[in-house]
Amino acid sequence: MKTRLLEIRQGVLSKNDQLAAQLRERFRQMGVLVVNIVSSPGSGKTALLERVLSELRAQGATVAALVGDLETDHDARRLARSGAPVRQINTHGNCHLEADMLIKHLADWNVGAVEFLFVENVGNLVCPSSYDLGEDVRVVLLSVTEGEDKPLKYPVMFHSADIAVITKVDLAQACECDLAQMRENILRVRPGMAIFETSAKTGAGIAELIAHLRQLRAEKVAEIAASGA
Repeated sequence: MKTRLLEIRQGVLSKNDQLAAQLRERFRQMGVLVVNIVSSPGSGKTALLERVLSELRAQGATVAALVGDLETDHDARRLARSGAPVRQINTHGNCHLEADMLIKHLADWNVGAVEFLFVENVGNLVCPSSYDLGEDVRVVLLSVTEGEDKPLKYPVMFHSADIAVITKVDLAQACECDLAQMRENILRVRPGMAIFETSAKTGAGIAELIAHLRQLRAEKVAEIAASGA
């Protein structure tokens, strides 16, 4: 039975990887930078993303977002306050988003008209690490309220990410969070990873994070142009 379950899981992941590759090529042709945001529940994904969407739009960038949750459209409605196009994906029990879910929800959406597509994944530090969504960048969030040891407890997620964002730094002192230790633990798991310390409430670190994402998109566009695609 264990062998059969392993075969089924491998088959599911293989199919997901194939669909993710199709998405990645589609996104490449469009020139849109796709950012997959992952974290545990309550880390501040929605608050951070609402601020990032609002500030990118204020800078003249075109943005959109997909929001993953087991149920409800609460987060999608919150993000819509930014003025960006937003669509909700309800997984109805799945603890992660999968590539076929994105394909379904993007079927009649002109994603090629946007520069940045953000995907707010389901709150979970385990399952989403195994599922490629065709993204360019995987961003893992870690709030100061969760403790400095989270990267050591969930190394697969942090190792699979490209950027780490520490959130709610305005609460660091009240939570007695050792930010230096948190950064050290992140880098122990993923040496050299870019780390940003942010607060959606005060705006700390948001400009630096946005500048980094803009640079990544500029590099993607330049790479596409150089390839002649």
